[in-house]
Amino acid sequence: MSEAKDQTAEQELPAPKPQTASGIEIPELVTADMLISPDPGKPAQYPFTRGIFADGYRRRLWTFRQYSGFGTAEDSNRRYRFLLEQGQTGLSVALDLPTQIGLDPVDSMAKPEIGKVGVSLSNLAEAEILFKDIDLGKISTSFTINGTAAIIYAMYIAVADKFGVPRRELTGTIQNDILKEYVARGTWIFPVAPSMRLISDTILYSNDVTPRFNPISIAGAHVRDAGATAVEELGYTLANGLAYVDELRRRGGDVEKFAKRLSFFFYVHMDFFEEICKFRAARRIWARLLKTRYGVEDARALAFRFGVVCGGSSLIAPQPYNNIVRVALETTAAVLGGAQSIFTCAFDEAFQIPTEFSAEIALRTQQVIAYESGISKTVDPLGGSYFVEYLTDRMEQETLRVMQEIEDYGGVRRAIEEGWLQLRIAKRAFTRKQKVDAGETIIVGQNAFKRTDQADDVGAVFTLDPTAAQNVLRKHEEVLQRRQGARVAETLARLKNAAASDSVNLMPHLVDCCHAYATVGEMVSCLKEVWGEFQEPVRL
Repeated sequence: MSEAKDQTAEQELPAPKPQTASGIEIPELVTADMLISPDPGKPAQYPFTRGIFADGYRRRLWTFRQYSGFGTAEDSNRRYRFLLEQGQTGLSVALDLPTQIGLDPVDSMAKPEIGKVGVSLSNLAEAEILFKDIDLGKISTSFTINGTAAIIYAMYIAVADKFGVPRRELTGTIQNDILKEYVARGTWIFPVAPSMRLISDTILYSNDVTPRFNPISIAGAHVRDAGATAVEELGYTLANGLAYVDELRRRGGDVEKFAKRLSFFFYVHMDFFEEICKFRAARRIWARLLKTRYGVEDARALAFRFGVVCGGSSLIAPQPYNNIVRVALETTAAVLGGAQSIFTCAFDEAFQIPTEFSAEIALRTQQVIAYESGISKTVDPLGGSYFVEYLTDRMEQETLRVMQEIEDYGGVRRAIEEGWLQLRIAKRAFTRKQKVDAGETIIVGQNAFKRTDQADDVGAVFTLDPTAAQNVLRKHEEVLQRRQGARVAETLARLKNAAASDSVNLMPHLVDCCHAYATVGEMVSCLKEVWGEFQEPVRL
């Protein structure tokens, strides 16, 4: 057997820099006198550095999720039931691009993208298929959706109604964070002001109607994958969180009440200790801001609840099985950081929709860490480590500095509407790419330790059923034919009238539209007629 050739073998690699991926300097040795906060306190006590639960994971583990969805509702339903049979404890629904941007599958722009990056979900009939034989009263469901989040949430309520599941029993999360879409991802639809109104409506409605459901997951994940550092990811996300709090208060919301259902969502990348300390700092910053700015006293309202993705842009296509190691390391960091929900990317996610084989390995990664590693047997096992407490302090300092820069500029909304924030992230992404291209940042298998004598073995290859799009289009037309046209027109008219009044909560109208089998595209079109569309800022 010939020895593998490694183009890195004869070149000298740079020594690792004594700093985190965000550029925070790391001392050779940390001692007690270097700590700002030498006593991290106790878990479940303000400011929650060591976690929001007194017993950590001893009583209840984090929710195991796998981000999944492709093709038709039937395809995705089969994958969900497979994962639940393998021990997954919550669903994480991926939606296709047309659904995310409010286009029905019959739209000419939508047809090439049907079912490509998620499941097509254009109306209630598809939701009934998607969740068939799944007990929505027992399973927590997360939706990665933003521009049409209120509509998908309304559809979930409507399908629960159809299945006889009481609304108050529903648990799960809609991402519903439009601010980061303008900054990093691009699936926005409406201008900033009406989008903020729509998000506020979902949160205020959910507090009363589905009180166990998280109506927003303020997401740093996509900001991070777009190029931001861990510090910037945290700073921009917390700044967005405060913008939502301010909007909710403007609309009459009680911060002591709605803050209990605010949640957050992050990526975990490969700088192990920085990621752990990012979450410890996040809990502390959020609790202090809510207490000092808004006078919040209730511990449940001060608690920083978050879920994570382990993977994302830290995964690469070359030598794909190395990604299993990356995801395992990132998952360990997420657990040590105290995440409430974790989904692990499959090793092949850098280049295709995961197969059942790769998705199962990703789920097993969480299970091995949960049940074999012993990490969950004590609360915050790294608490009190000089280095961990030092880095937590520094992450807090640097995050507050980033947040102050945004505030000095004029706030999140101005920074987004004028493109300032988008430009900062783009520049950071360019800098990161330069470092990788120059070999300053080592990515094993990509710019170092590359195999030159064989092609990468990617394992099983996922193939999307070529008839999936045709099946989606056929079912969509059937729904249009059998629904009651007059009822659809009536509910859409009420939705449009309500959108014109800033004082009306739109959620009851969206639920009515879903029950009438109005489509996502029809509801979005109604709102566009009133609100228009977001126009990207031009910065020279």
